[in-house]
Amino acid sequence: MPHPVPDLDVLTPAARRVLDAASSLFYERGIHAVGVDTIAEFAGVTKKTLYDRFGSKEALVVAYLQHRDARWRAHLGEHLAAVPDAGADRILAVFDAAISWSDENSPKGCSAINARAEIGDPRDGRLVLPEVQRQKVWLLDLFAELCSDAGARDPLSIAQAMMLLYEGAIVTVGMATFPNPFVTARGCAASLLSAALGSPRHP
Repeated sequence: MPHPVPDLDVLTPAARRVLDAASSLFYERGIHAVGVDTIAEFAGVTKKTLYDRFGSKEALVVAYLQHRDARWRAHLGEHLAAVPDAGADRILAVFDAAISWSDENSPKGCSAINARAEIGDPRDGRLVLPEVQRQKVWLLDLFAELCSDAGARDPLSIAQAMMLLYEGAIVTVGMATFPNPFVTARGCAASLLSAALGSPRHP
């Protein structure tokens, strides 16, 4: 049985150091490229402490993904709180949050997408794959809720279009294909929403 992922709200100081080190190393170097010896060294703990706190490398990877996701959701929540009224502007606030988040926090793209790319056989990612899927389903559900609140006739279809624009932008961030992909994605989203809901305001 896979080891359960620890509650991130009640981590010991040593476990927090392990998670912080793993989060930085996994994102910068890749999951497969970083071993538990390296993480323990960077965290200033023994491998025994790492395994005592997290149980397995896979559980630590999930904790890393959950930690980043929690930080992103908090950031997104601030942007949504600034646009409380339902409508196109509130949907576009997701892209505004991504614009202000991606340069500093996601220069290599989405941690969940990157983690999924490193999973070959899904049986090797018994904990990781469900976590990645959970994060993406959550975002699609959020878009669907925002589109429904805005009065879209077919909120799921509009939400799926928003999701494709968002996901395309964050992959483009990681590939550095062209500058400011979330700005471009926001513009495309605004055009779609204008046709579906009426013209949103532009900052």
